[in-house]
Amino acid sequence: MPEFSPFEATLWYATAAPAPETSTLEGTAKADVCIVGGGYTGLTTALELARSGVKVVLLEAQEIGFGGSGRNAGHCTPTFTHYSLPELRKMLGEPWAERLIQRQTRANDRVAEMISRYEIDCEWQQNGYVMAAHTPSAMKTIEEKARDYNAVGAKTRVLDKREVEAVTGSPRFHGGWFHSEAGHLNALGYARGLARAVISEGGAIYTHSAVAKVEREGGGWAVKTSEGRVIADKVIFGTGAYTVGGWPGLDKTFKIQRVFVAATEPLREDTRHAVLPQNTTIHDGRGDIFVYKYNAEGRIVASMFPMGRRGRDLAYTKKVMADRLKWLHPQIDQDIRWDYFWFGELDMQYRTVPRLYDLAPGVVALTGLSGRGVPTGSMLGGILSEWALGVPDRDLALRLEPLTAAPFYMNFGPQLTLRYYRVRDWLTAKRDHAALPPHP
Repeated sequence: MPEFSPFEATLWYATAAPAPETSTLEGTAKADVCIVGGGYTGLTTALELARSGVKVVLLEAQEIGFGGSGRNAGHCTPTFTHYSLPELRKMLGEPWAERLIQRQTRANDRVAEMISRYEIDCEWQQNGYVMAAHTPSAMKTIEEKARDYNAVGAKTRVLDKREVEAVTGSPRFHGGWFHSEAGHLNALGYARGLARAVISEGGAIYTHSAVAKVEREGGGWAVKTSEGRVIADKVIFGTGAYTVGGWPGLDKTFKIQRVFVAATEPLREDTRHAVLPQNTTIHDGRGDIFVYKYNAEGRIVASMFPMGRRGRDLAYTKKVMADRLKWLHPQIDQDIRWDYFWFGELDMQYRTVPRLYDLAPGVVALTGLSGRGVPTGSMLGGILSEWALGVPDRDLALRLEPLTAAPFYMNFGPQLTLRYYRVRDWLTAKRDHAALPPHP
């Protein structure tokens, strides 16, 4: 079994509202649909189906939110990673691209609706997101992004240098892209709240119930754990990067990319008035990303990708993050102490969009969220529940495809891409005579 970093090390584990009471599956349970995986994808699918009167049983190998849903940084920005909307249309083709674009760009509507409807205690703040321009030439991409997203109904705008400093508190940016519908939350609190909502709608959740095997039984399927089984008409795997067994080859459909997240001590009130004064989420605009925002206690929660010594040497890594944060915000005159540090895993696809696999008649799996966990996992429940309710394959927002292993180059491709981004960031800054952060 893969080794994951201690779940208890996360800020969210220390601060999230309690999980609903659940038990381990023992004996036989019956369901119309059995869902494997207690993260955002599985939970929102279960919630949609339970609300529709479908008898649902959800099985989770560990505890609710143990995987990426409880380890991510809590950013909720309804956009796509890496590819622009025109590139997605070319890559996915129609009608699939337009359907997926519509679902993803409206994902925060679903998040906000579920939080409000079920009174989920998860520090939800919908104060927007800024992708900054770290060089003057980056403004061209910012302007194109605003045009493309606004054309599909998103509420975004371009910020000039003065405006971006007013929103972020940083004098280092040359402008930015402001997405007003983005938000941030307590990642584990949101997952636990979704679980409570599933139970309130009549769904059954069993934790510490790892799926060992799925076999045909009669006209349906037997989903077997060490202590019991679920007899169901349909089965959905939504285990993402934390897929361990359950269906042969499913864990080969993606490659793991690790990300680390750290949280500071609560910053002084005067510092908080100067740094992120509007409580937005900030992306510093580099391909070698640094993304950060506040939690409810006034801690900066920041994330980066491991690279070389960064991520392996804890003291060095914390220094890199503190130096980057203080360079972006020279008004921080206190030492930065990082109270929490943890890792999460991303199920990376070369297309960086989810893949929906047709495993057998009545059995599907979905992997490849590629780091867009909160909004993407939240909207995928709608697609998977539609499949379970019998919506024709041709009308779904994701194309059903045969199980396919990730290409070999994904073993090293993401890391090479990050290194390329780092060099590109440096060269672009030099060309534009823009300031460079420490450890560029």
